[in-house]
Amino acid sequence: MMHDGEWLDGEAGPVVRPYALTGGLTRPAGQRLDLLDMACAARRADQNPMVSPEQSEVLRRCAIPVPLVELAADLDLPTGVIRILVSDLRERGLVTIHRSQPAGLSDLKILQEVVDGLRRL
Repeated sequence: MMHDGEWLDGEAGPVVRPYALTGGLTRPAGQRLDLLDMACAARRADQNPMVSPEQSEVLRRCAIPVPLVELAADLDLPTGVIRILVSDLRERGLVTIHRSQPAGLSDLKILQEVVDGLRRL
């Protein structure tokens, strides 16, 4: 997590490598997380003393359901790091995941509306 650029050197780039932020984890655990999935904290951040500062910040921001992609943008972290942090919190029962719904592009009505819209252009 970056605060006021403290982990960023203008010339050298990021000072802390992503694997350091994830405790050495390189892949999310459990079921795959989509960037549009919503994470919601099961408990307040201050009730979880055994989490990293980054995970604590994720929990704080997940007081209401928030998409993973928004967490990544707000915390200025790579999406892969967010997936790992959130998957670890999910495995520990500290967050719940609300799956994003597929767009339903196989629905013929939607496809017909797209074709009709393109023809009007």
